[in-house]
Amino acid sequence: AVAEAEIGTGEGLAVEGLAVEGLATEALASEGPAILVLASQNWHPGVVGLVAARLRERFNRPSFAIAMRADGTGTGSGRSISGVDLGAGILQAVNEGIIEKGGGHAMAAGISLKQSQLANFRSFITQTLAKDVDLARQNSSIKIDAAITARTASVDFVNSLEALGPFGMGNASPIFALASHKITYADIVGKGGHVRCTLSSGDGATIKAIAFRAATSEMGKALLNASRDQPLHFCGTLNVDHWQGRQRVQMRLIDAADPEKSYR
Repeated sequence: AVAEAEIGTGEGLAVEGLAVEGLATEALASEGPAILVLASQNWHPGVVGLVAARLRERFNRPSFAIAMRADGTGTGSGRSISGVDLGAGILQAVNEGIIEKGGGHAMAAGISLKQSQLANFRSFITQTLAKDVDLARQNSSIKIDAAITARTASVDFVNSLEALGPFGMGNASPIFALASHKITYADIVGKGGHVRCTLSSGDGATIKAIAFRAATSEMGKALLNASRDQPLHFCGTLNVDHWQGRQRVQMRLIDAADPEKSYR
């Protein structure tokens, strides 16, 4: 199987050819394991943090991406979800000799291990944190920083947000809600099955939006099949997309909901 890790939402750059092992395939087909632990010799150590973050976002569970070397050693990065202390789990794995070394904090961790330790680490970290993951996912919620409309989301508005940056671990990009907007167009683009759509506010203003790797997810199917007359609520982060010398605002969708049901 093949996965893609998006680097940056504006240019849509991708790291392709990232091998996905059995756990990711299982997670795509069903509920899957509580924690994803993936490894590949095709990954460069410099991208494992990005890959782990994208896996965490895609599957809503803690995820590790490990770059394996030809000598059988690997360096990896993990990203967690709120309510699951990944750093504590890694410290326990080190103390019990499950992996060579590692450290981190609640939301992110780094590890070093041997190929021979991979299976035991996957089993150990899953068993150690599975209950916390289950509870965290049951109680998960999205914190909205502000509610706006498609007309508010101008290029100048998004550029003004840069004063709050740089964004990253410890300073997350602001999440905005678009209430009662309609989908006027939706289709599938890219090898990763991204859902691209146009959202319209009540006053006729529109904004482009994209949900990465969402075509087979509940949210993606909802976006593609939604009635063009039904207002829905959306949330996500904003960026300025540069294309053929033009600038336009795009929302990277995190969730979509109607008054009765969330599709996350």
